[in-house]
Amino acid sequence: MNPIEQLIANFQDLVALVPEVIQPIILMLAGAIPFIEGEGAAIIGVVGGIPPIIPALAGATGNFLSVLLVVLLSSRARTAVVSRRDGRAQAAAVGAAGTVATMEAPPVAPAQPESKGRLRFKRWLVRFGVPGASILGPLAIPTQFTAAILVAGGTSRAWVLLWQGIAIAFWTTVGTVSLWLALQLVIQTA
Repeated sequence: MNPIEQLIANFQDLVALVPEVIQPIILMLAGAIPFIEGEGAAIIGVVGGIPPIIPALAGATGNFLSVLLVVLLSSRARTAVVSRRDGRAQAAAVGAAGTVATMEAPPVAPAQPESKGRLRFKRWLVRFGVPGASILGPLAIPTQFTAAILVAGGTSRAWVLLWQGIAIAFWTTVGTVSLWLALQLVIQTA
């Protein structure tokens, strides 16, 4: 069993053990984890016997809150990097004018090759823009990674949050409804 499967099994066991009032909180926590996300948390809840709307809302909420945190942190990091780069450029310009010595930048380490999922996501971003990349992104990489890439690339926080929220709602709904319909079909044929 791989680590993600083990994590999902642990969440299923935990949901079965806690009182009904605590179950949505557990599903929210599951939804905040990359690779499980809102749809995975909703599926855990529905399989656990919880009415579909509760795990869907809890999973989507947990997923969106984790994306919100990633967007805020990524935005602050981008602002710091851009400010530092601008400061170096100004220092170099002043130094070239002869008033201040130039600051040497440290050598840049060679970049690691990008994963298949990240390359696929970048192609979707170029082809479909932020809305398309946000909605298609979960097919390649988790929404938290998608949001971080978009914000690091300079997309506004509000735009990223809007489209990530739409994508989370869409994929959580698709996962929940699909599982619920499949379970209804199994119950009716049994």
